[in-house]
Amino acid sequence: MTDWSTLTDACGSAEHVPGLLDRFEADPSGVWSELMDHLCPQLDTAFTASFAALPRLAEIANSGSPETLGSVLLAAGAIAACSPGRAEPGSPLTVFADPIAVLHELTDRRLSQTAEAEEYVNLLQALLSFEGVEIWDRSLDGLQAGEYEVDCPDCGVNMFVVIGQDESFCCTDDYALQEVQKSPLYPARVQELAGLPKRLFTRTSADGQEGLAHGVRYLFGRAACPDCGTDFSVAERVVAGWIP
Repeated sequence: MTDWSTLTDACGSAEHVPGLLDRFEADPSGVWSELMDHLCPQLDTAFTASFAALPRLAEIANSGSPETLGSVLLAAGAIAACSPGRAEPGSPLTVFADPIAVLHELTDRRLSQTAEAEEYVNLLQALLSFEGVEIWDRSLDGLQAGEYEVDCPDCGVNMFVVIGQDESFCCTDDYALQEVQKSPLYPARVQELAGLPKRLFTRTSADGQEGLAHGVRYLFGRAACPDCGTDFSVAERVVAGWIP
C-alpha cells in the first residue's frame, strides 16, 4: 500500500494525488493538464509520486474506454521518459516493471489503430519511453512537425533541417520568411537502416504512416552545412542537441 504522505509531487506533499487520480480516471482529457502540472510539469520533470502513480495509471488505461485511452498512455509515457537510469536496477522503470509492461502492450496496440500523425508520433514516443529508449522518446515529434534545429559539427552555425513530402533540405536562415540558400538532405537507403531506425521505418510503414516512414529515412540520413559544406549525420546532430 502506497503511503502517499511520504511522497512528493510538483507542489509538495503527494497526499492529494490519489484523489487527483480518481478525478483523472473519471475525466482523463479534462483533468490531464492538472495531473501533468502535479506529476510531470512541462512534460520533462517527475517526482517520487509521479512514478508511484504508474500502477494506477496502468489500471486506468486497462479498464478505460478507447476514447480516453490515449490521454492515459501519454500521461504515463511522459512520466516514464523522466525515469533516471532507465533500465538500471532500482530505476522506476525497473521497480514498476509490471505496470510498465501493461502500458507498453496497450500503447503498442493503440499505435496500430491510430491514423492521425501527431497522436501517432506521441504514442510512438510513449512506447519508446516504456522501453527505456532515451532521447528518441522525446525527439520524434520533429518528424510530424517536419523540422529540426541542429548545429553544424564543424563551424557551429545553427541550422534548420526541413523534412517535407515535396522537398527536404538544410538551411541556416528562416526559410518561412525569405528565400534561403539550401543544401539537400540525403535519405538513408532502406537496406542501410538497422537497429532503432529500421524498426521505426518498418513500424510506421506497417501502420500506414507513409509520411512518417518517409521522414525516418531523412532523419537517419545525411546533409551538408550550407555555410561550410561539412557533411554530417542528421540523427547524430539531433542527439547532440540533447546531450549537455
